[in-house]
Amino acid sequence: MNLSGFDLNLLRVLDALLAEHSTVRAGQRVGLSQPAVSAALKRLRQSLGDDLFIRRGQRLEPTEFARSIAEPLRELLDDAETLLSGPRQFDPASARMRFRISGSDFFAEMLMPELGERIAAEAPGILLQLVDLVPDNYIDTLETYAVDLALIPKPDLPGWLDWQGLFSSYFSVIARRGHPELSRLAIAPGDTIPLEAYCALGHIVFSVEGNTTAMGDAALARVGRTRRVVMTLPSFYGVHSVVAGSDHVALVPRQLACRLQHRLGLDVFAPPMPIPTPSLGMIWHKRFTNAPAHRWLRGQIAALLEPLHEDRPAHLDAG
Repeated sequence: MNLSGFDLNLLRVLDALLAEHSTVRAGQRVGLSQPAVSAALKRLRQSLGDDLFIRRGQRLEPTEFARSIAEPLRELLDDAETLLSGPRQFDPASARMRFRISGSDFFAEMLMPELGERIAAEAPGILLQLVDLVPDNYIDTLETYAVDLALIPKPDLPGWLDWQGLFSSYFSVIARRGHPELSRLAIAPGDTIPLEAYCALGHIVFSVEGNTTAMGDAALARVGRTRRVVMTLPSFYGVHSVVAGSDHVALVPRQLACRLQHRLGLDVFAPPMPIPTPSLGMIWHKRFTNAPAHRWLRGQIAALLEPLHEDRPAHLDAG
């Protein structure tokens, strides 16, 4: 093919179609209307001599040829972006772009309000999207550019991902204010719940997948005990809400428990067994490590989340 007659802007459209499998979503990614994307796809098919995509319902499935060029195309566009943005500075005030962040609803409460306020003041043209974190799929979403970064406990990383630690997350036990059994035992907010009482109570577990075991169960197993799980929920806020309206308890991140305790009428206690303290941070594709806009976003997130870090659990607010 003669490059002199080929519109290189079509490659951005092809890359977006390979990522989104939809002319509508591809247009949103590159700032074009759906008809414009369809017209670009027609030109791409003529220039490359391949159908590129086969429609199946609402989804565009790439042909084998399109699949074979997806990764080289993405590398080519990344290299071009790096080349063109090298000496330039990112100007948040004039930026017009979208960032997709993958994380649990912990970050909807502990990050997004403050991040949204900062973005509104410094970069009003940026669209932020917090999408659900799917534990078994977050690496795929980073590899396919479905999200720009993920907020998770530190994992074992493949070589193409970068990591920045932000804070440690201790665990606390929450119960509704004036919980009858804990009141009967004269356990005050901030106290450690005795092991027998802790295991006897009904427990609400946070799990996106519906798992009935988590870090708390592994910690109990190390002291030869188990707990009684009565419900799982896919959101931390849901866990707090159910606990606030029942006689059940839950083991949750301490920072979130202290943020929500007054709003929902909760008391916060210390768990009876030692629990490992995970380090939470953000991971992203290494191709974005030196991208000015991505680096700027990571700096905003780090500045807002690093104050959550504690060297050791502080005294719990009895409220």
